[in-house]
Amino acid sequence: MALGLVRDRDDAERIATATESASESAVTISAVTTITTTTSPPTTTSTVPVPLDDGLTSDQRRLVPAFTVSDDDLQPKSVVASGTGLVFAQNMMYRHNVSVFDRTGAKVASIPDTVDLAALGIPGGVEAQGAPVEAAFSPDGSMAYVSNYKMYGPGFDPVADDDCDRGDWDDSYVYRIDTSTFEIVAAIPTGAVPKFLAVSPDGRRLVVSNWCGFDVSIIDTATDAEITRIDVGRHPRGVAITSDSRYAYVTVMGEAKIVVIDLASNAVVNTVPDAGQTPRHLVLSPDDRYLYVSNNLQGVVRKIDLSIGAEVGIVATGTQPRSMALADDGASLYVVNYQDGTVSKVRTADMEVVQTEPTGYHPVGVTYDAASRQVWVANYAGSLSVFTDVAP
Repeated sequence: MALGLVRDRDDAERIATATESASESAVTISAVTTITTTTSPPTTTSTVPVPLDDGLTSDQRRLVPAFTVSDDDLQPKSVVASGTGLVFAQNMMYRHNVSVFDRTGAKVASIPDTVDLAALGIPGGVEAQGAPVEAAFSPDGSMAYVSNYKMYGPGFDPVADDDCDRGDWDDSYVYRIDTSTFEIVAAIPTGAVPKFLAVSPDGRRLVVSNWCGFDVSIIDTATDAEITRIDVGRHPRGVAITSDSRYAYVTVMGEAKIVVIDLASNAVVNTVPDAGQTPRHLVLSPDDRYLYVSNNLQGVVRKIDLSIGAEVGIVATGTQPRSMALADDGASLYVVNYQDGTVSKVRTADMEVVQTEPTGYHPVGVTYDAASRQVWVANYAGSLSVFTDVAP
């Protein structure tokens, strides 16, 4: 069922159905203090201790503000933890960089989005800038893949916006970044206005949703080559891949549906019921049984039991829920509410909000780092709010 035009604006991501700096926290947690970075690494750093085994599940713990990172280079659309101690913040065309931090909030790199496409093997390539929007890591964390909303440079027409029809905009690129050197080592062609992306657990495939292409790029990570593009419908966004690397779930915001792609045959093989209006982000439970979906316009998060193909829970978290992150034990879901300026912690067993905490202005991205039990929130206005999940 089509809902007509959907907007997912890069400056406010306001979604219409008809057509579709944060201040620093003064709290100190486990010797982790508030940190403000500038264009160079901070002179004061602290060590993040490894959490003790407290015998609790994540839903029995409580989020506590740890510190806020503010930086002139920051205007993050997303924030993603590598699992190996790095956190990448993608700053779109507003700052033209990817900012990299460690678990203390210390800045370890700022990666400009300027590339020489010819030097990276693109025939007829020019020197160009990108607009980093989302990131995904290889299973071992050695590589980061970053989607570019649009490209700037000779031959590019950087006028893409979220009110797009198919064929209106240039194709773009995903950058592959070596996380040991923080260098862009490959530029991989994708469709128009790539947004979310995910690496399969076996590391063999990269799945990219092309917002203005109405399709999904399937990329072979061994060759950095696009295998195919699969039509899915108007304005695809979220991607989640099963633990066996066989199926990818993709939200199609402009048609209020979630499609299932078989990564063996590279074909759409099914749709998921109860997608709701403007389904945006997807997260799979560790056992692949439950699919969680944020419905931006409706202000809710749904829990879908894939074993029976039906919705089994729904919760209102706030105004315009955007991105989500799941704790490693699957017991807690962290959801950022864009208009409310909050992050909600949801107990997945019964889909109850157990805690809501203020963040910076317009939180849009969130990530969970299992080793430190940190929850990082990307505030679009230009900061990162960091929380720690601790025993009450």
